[in-house]
Amino acid sequence: MDDRIKDYLHEIYGNDEAILIAKKLKTLIDKWRKVLPKVESSPDGRLPVSSEDSIMITYGDSLQEEGKTPLQALHDFALKRFDGAVKGIHVLPFSPYSSDDGFSVIDYREVNPDLGTWGDLEALGKNFRLMADLVLNHCSAQGPWFRAFLAGEEPYKEFFIIVEEGTDLSAVFRPRALPLLHEFEVAGEKRQVWTTFSGDQVDLNFANPLVFLEMVDILLSYVSKGIRVIRLDAIGFLWKEIGTSCMHHPLTHLMVKLFRLVLAETAPGTILITETNVPHKENISYFGEGNDEAHMVYQFPLPPLTLDAFIRGDSSHLSTWAATLPPPNADNTFFNFLASHDGVGVLPAKGYLSSSELDALVATVKERGGLVSYKSTPEGDIPYELNISYRDAVAESTLPPEKRAAKFLASQGVMLSLAGVPGIYVHSLLGSGNWKDGVAITGVNRTINREKLAVGELEKELDEPGSLRRLIFLGYLQMLRVRGECKAFQPQAAQKILNLGSELFALIRGDSSRDQILCLITVVDHPVTIALPQTFTHCTVLHDLVSGQDFGIQEGHLTIPGWSVLWLEARD
Repeated sequence: MDDRIKDYLHEIYGNDEAILIAKKLKTLIDKWRKVLPKVESSPDGRLPVSSEDSIMITYGDSLQEEGKTPLQALHDFALKRFDGAVKGIHVLPFSPYSSDDGFSVIDYREVNPDLGTWGDLEALGKNFRLMADLVLNHCSAQGPWFRAFLAGEEPYKEFFIIVEEGTDLSAVFRPRALPLLHEFEVAGEKRQVWTTFSGDQVDLNFANPLVFLEMVDILLSYVSKGIRVIRLDAIGFLWKEIGTSCMHHPLTHLMVKLFRLVLAETAPGTILITETNVPHKENISYFGEGNDEAHMVYQFPLPPLTLDAFIRGDSSHLSTWAATLPPPNADNTFFNFLASHDGVGVLPAKGYLSSSELDALVATVKERGGLVSYKSTPEGDIPYELNISYRDAVAESTLPPEKRAAKFLASQGVMLSLAGVPGIYVHSLLGSGNWKDGVAITGVNRTINREKLAVGELEKELDEPGSLRRLIFLGYLQMLRVRGECKAFQPQAAQKILNLGSELFALIRGDSSRDQILCLITVVDHPVTIALPQTFTHCTVLHDLVSGQDFGIQEGHLTIPGWSVLWLEARD
């Protein structure tokens, strides 16, 4: 076993405790190493992803078809419709749960029978790189662990966190406008228990090494089922220390390092991704030293900054932020996304957008049928998340279908151009809009972007000439195919953000002049003329990989259509 594992355990749990934990962990590692399948990894141990990789994010029951489990319906639809353009699928929490659409897990080791079986998931993993959540900060208050805790049963008596009356928790970072503690009867006494997200989501106590060992066992059981990308959900909240913010605690970072080392020991090639919806500097801290924490981190500023660019028709803030990104490398990369099962986080845009620009973003989302969720701060409740389908947020309903599709696809082109692995929400790929009926049913803002689609009706819309769904879906697949075939879009390939004016987002991808691609995305609805960057001034023709169209150069200048994505290579 890697000596660093023992060192980290000593730092977290102390010398005496660490010796015993290390022995138990080694037993776990040895058990799973014997049965885990070999995971494909690069010969030099670096991140095993390429330009072909993209991951569709979906609930297990987002697609439904009579006579099939939802997971089977998802699998069959993906095989039939994606035509190899999408290589991975992130199935959001699939275990039995009690609330929060799966993120309040009752039993980590089972698949919710309403979705299907482990066999369904394993079958999906044979055709797609399978990604899943390890919901490790909290579990369900209705699950067996918490029930045993309430009864005072071993070994669960210290699986959760009791806080004494009168404890000052004012420094604790709050993600939502909800109570941090909820009262429960524990072993016959009323006690206050830590609940970061809701009264049904009870925080686990990682200061108890048995919790850590239990999560390692669950993690490796997932890998044994064919899961190749592990998302550490809400990881920033993991370690609690009274008197601190309890966010990004140094021991939380050590926990991520431990999980990565355990995977390296048992299933090298498995990818670890952290989910931390926080300002950019804090987010990228989960890369650690570059090769010792997360392989990928979510690119949280990207959704609000891209949305701002298309709402205002001004890419300045997006370009300024993108220019600060670290150079691509072979050890880690970003998980780029614009939409997900959650809303568009507002906090990551702070420092890039002014207060008035943030207010305008919120107002526009409301005008376009969206909702706003708030969080508590010492200064009062502030907007935390914009709840709206990304299609409806970017492309207003007053536009004709062709224009709406072009504007929306241009926004997606920003994400697909940047270095990293694209994470594409199922409803973005399928061109879905706001699901207001869902919000009326659940009373939860986030439901607006969590519609359940009947495959038969969906396919009719996808096959209908000129329909918005068809225009978006086919346009998206075309960009993904082109991207996958172009080595300039390798996650580790060089990236240079250009300043060619506020009406477009521009960058160059690729490591050598011969292989470089000039990426131009217009954020306005009119043609934009630019002076070409010096690298491309020798060209007489630029060929667009997306449309197959050739663009002539007029005295070093190029005119680009409005709301378009051009990936241009030089043609002499």
